[in-house]
Amino acid sequence: MITDIFELRPRYGEVDQMGYVYHANYLTYCHQARNELLRKMNIDEINLEKNNIILPVIYFEINYKKPAHYDELITIKTTIREQPKVRFSFEFEIRNQEKMLLSEAKSTVVFADSESRLPMSTPHFIEDLLKNKFKSDISYGAEGSSSPSVRENFNTGPLKLGTI
Repeated sequence: MITDIFELRPRYGEVDQMGYVYHANYLTYCHQARNELLRKMNIDEINLEKNNIILPVIYFEINYKKPAHYDELITIKTTIREQPKVRFSFEFEIRNQEKMLLSEAKSTVVFADSESRLPMSTPHFIEDLLKNKFKSDISYGAEGSSSPSVRENFNTGPLKLGTI
């Protein structure tokens, strides 16, 4: 399992008249969090484009629990649970600064050739990068370091001695 933490503050233009983050913006936030995780693993969109690879979204689901507000610190935990084959799945937990769960989402993209637009197996260079990450079961911190991080009260389950 690979996880990452991404933080942002909703901008004024991203909230509706009720003062809540407009629901469609959560999709953008999840996309941003996914891209940041991939960037930390050297699988950024520039690298993909140079290799004629695109990642079109084929599935997105979100369950809203509570609204986010303007300028409130939002934390998005992105998780990759399994090594991709053709489809590449991500899970998201969005929480506010009080660590309250605001929403949960799932997204699936597919590896595709940028010219033919046809699905393809996971490219070997990505497979190799991810294989090493899954072996170490890595968790990136908000700062982007590749050292494992522990996020207090972030639904990570009980902390066991000797795991830090």
